[in-house]
Amino acid sequence: MDRGGCRMSGGGGDGGGDMITLDDLESMSEDLEDLEPQENGDEEPENEEQDNRLLRYWTDVARGHQVEVPTDMAQPIQQITSNNDGTHTREEVPYTLLTRKEKCGEVLYEKRCYEKAHWACITVHEDTYEQSICYGFMKIMRFICHQNSAGTYLGMTIPIVTVVRTDDTQSTISRAVTVAYYLSEPYQGNPPAAEDPDIVIEHWPSTIVYTRAFTGATNELSIVREIRSLAEALENPQLCLSDSFIIAGYTNPAAANRRNEIWFLERP
Repeated sequence: MDRGGCRMSGGGGDGGGDMITLDDLESMSEDLEDLEPQENGDEEPENEEQDNRLLRYWTDVARGHQVEVPTDMAQPIQQITSNNDGTHTREEVPYTLLTRKEKCGEVLYEKRCYEKAHWACITVHEDTYEQSICYGFMKIMRFICHQNSAGTYLGMTIPIVTVVRTDDTQSTISRAVTVAYYLSEPYQGNPPAAEDPDIVIEHWPSTIVYTRAFTGATNELSIVREIRSLAEALENPQLCLSDSFIIAGYTNPAAANRRNEIWFLERP
């Protein structure tokens, strides 16, 4: 895997169907209530069995995406699924809304300002876009849960973003993708280092973003379609059209009304 940094302008991906994201794991807590350990004085073995069951469930899901889940993912999966025993809430990346364009009650796009911040990034080059996303998220999960210099659970933030690159016509997506996780507020001033050398901490500058929401699967076809839709909505798309775009994911990809956004970055 490439250690290349992402900032707000790197990475890319192609092919694939629905992404497996960190949000999948949080949503499992409702679907797998029958797997919760009972208070029977044998807590440690029950917790271990719970980890194993969640791992098997995750492995079955990942198999449909042609992804192998290593056994050492059991604890990160369990920790994020239980949201660290309910002691952490998901923190949304802060921004300032500058303008919003609407037509017939529909929001065509928003213009936002995201302040400078630290992000944990990994650039992955697998055979397919889908595999790159999945393997990148698993590495980010380990970083969030325990493989960091702070030695603690860092907390979930949303959205998890994927930086993609296209050709000059914005019609073909590059295979390499960059997955990025916004470090929660307590760690912005002194970001922990990742034990995994593939993960780098990037300090992204303040950025103006044009964003349009969409629902459903995120794959090569839908990404290209959404790039075109936002370009058509903008009065002057040349202000931000380039070969780099961001897909922001907020909700479980298995949900009927999945919440995503396509982001264009305003040129400096």
